[in-house]
Amino acid sequence: MEASDVKALGGSGCRQGDLFSPTHWSVVLAAGRGESEPEVAQAALADLCQIYWTPLYSFVRSRGYTVHDAQDLTQSFFGYLIEHKIYKRVDPHKGRFRSFLLASLKNFLAHASHRERTLKRGGGQKFLPLHEEQIENAESLFQTHSSTSSEDRVFERSWAAALVTAGLERLAADYKRESKEKLFNELRAFLGGGASPPPPYAELAVRLRMSESTLRSHVTRLRARYREVLHAEVCRTVETEAQAQEELHVLLRVLTES
Repeated sequence: MEASDVKALGGSGCRQGDLFSPTHWSVVLAAGRGESEPEVAQAALADLCQIYWTPLYSFVRSRGYTVHDAQDLTQSFFGYLIEHKIYKRVDPHKGRFRSFLLASLKNFLAHASHRERTLKRGGGQKFLPLHEEQIENAESLFQTHSSTSSEDRVFERSWAAALVTAGLERLAADYKRESKEKLFNELRAFLGGGASPPPPYAELAVRLRMSESTLRSHVTRLRARYREVLHAEVCRTVETEAQAQEELHVLLRVLTES
């Protein structure tokens, strides 16, 4: 990300609509308090867990487990989370989803050797469908950050990368719905993180058959929308705006330190 994008991300808050979406973390916590249906909470939790599979897999790998055992344990953990309704134990005042998941995983791993099903693929669970590409990307991400000094740091970096990936996918889908997929693909480099720097504005403007000032306006709008989708991803995993701001600051720290 560009430095200006990072600063802007930290200076914005989350909308109430994002914070209290009926399909996310607030619903899970409400179920823990007996204020919503367990089935609704499980669906919300499954939706949230999709993005966290990779960070948790990275953490398990950092404990020294093989690729296949780490896959099995991560899948088993999600099944355990649902079956035993672990989310009911969350303290509403300390209810950040990221912290809850990591603490729960550490506890799960501490007792994993005592569970007969742990090292069966998914523990007999089919909680989260996996694809080879997803597994390969998760392992690649772990290898990228495996030299990090601590297991928790591996998790943090993988979490930040997963949020960025989810944000980019969401943004790409938005542009595709607007029949602007080609424009997004051309401008994607201006969001940073690519293998090479973005092309000069003058050169790209010629290729896209638009003025340089128009191109700059498109890039400005893209960056603004990118910040918005990252905000939304963070807001899905907290219950209050104060917690959202805390998570945004952590995300910024991890991204800038990486």
